[in-house]
Amino acid sequence: MKAIKILQERQMVVDSVAEQELGPDEVRLRMQYVGFCGSDLSTYLGRNPMVKMPVVPGHEVGAVIDEVGSHVPEGLKPGMVVTANPYTNCGKCASCRNGRVNACQHNETLGVQRWGAMRETLVLPWEKVIPAGLLTPRTCALIEPMSVGFHAVSRAQVTDIDVVLVIGCGMVGMGAIVRSAQRGATVVAADIDDEKLKLAREMGASYTINTKTDDVHARLLEMTSGFGPDVVIEAVGSAPTYQMAVDEVAFTGRVICIGYAKTEVSFQTKYFVQKELDIRGSRNAQPSDFRAVIHYLERGTCPVDRLISRVVAPEEAPQAMQEWAEQPGRVFRILVDFC
Repeated sequence: MKAIKILQERQMVVDSVAEQELGPDEVRLRMQYVGFCGSDLSTYLGRNPMVKMPVVPGHEVGAVIDEVGSHVPEGLKPGMVVTANPYTNCGKCASCRNGRVNACQHNETLGVQRWGAMRETLVLPWEKVIPAGLLTPRTCALIEPMSVGFHAVSRAQVTDIDVVLVIGCGMVGMGAIVRSAQRGATVVAADIDDEKLKLAREMGASYTINTKTDDVHARLLEMTSGFGPDVVIEAVGSAPTYQMAVDEVAFTGRVICIGYAKTEVSFQTKYFVQKELDIRGSRNAQPSDFRAVIHYLERGTCPVDRLISRVVAPEEAPQAMQEWAEQPGRVFRILVDFC
């Protein structure tokens, strides 16, 4: 069957791979749309230390069930529109023991530590297949990245009395904006791109800051009566934005880290103590986060078309990835159409 592979740095090809066998507890998915995410771009650029090359990328899935194994529950049937939970969990590590399977010590994510979804069909354990209700497969490809943002908001314990600063208005950041607004918080979106900031307002942000042109510190003090934001969600993964999060969060605030910084980060650690900060990592998403995103998308208020920058055929994917690498700030999501 047809698949997209990243062979090495900046080398992506369309190739043929063997179809997987179907076990009794497994489901075969026929891919409709699969999204390229930031980790796929990092892999393409040779900057993803966790990936095992060569790799079939992709873990943002919009699919239909093609076939089910003999032991699969009746609730999963051929023809159903579904997405996929792309993470594994060992059931034995400290994270799994504590019920936080999204942070499994031995997790292997589709498209990173194991071959992913950029192929015509994919076989998964039935527990990792998530029915998507009335959503289209195209919309389903947005569920996983938004769920990561939803999970960060849960980690932050956001409430309606909080001011939440979200740094980075990509798909994950947009998920954090939506979920924070749903919880009644006042949301401040920060990014370097005015078009993304405009869209962030449509998705629930009350204020926006262009970190390239605005005085971030002064704007935040103005917006928060001099206190600073109660919560800062870092959804970029760079040294300057990590430092910004710690510098700008209010005393006794919460800093939630989603992005992986590519270099070491130096902090004024006195702020950790003086402000008595809660600094928390946020990794992947829980099944409940997937369900919450599906519920949100089913309402029809999300500007889905504006979140999809481009839809390409598999044969066009290498060129699309090359162009994304040249202008990374201008893309929300590229979807590959396997229909």
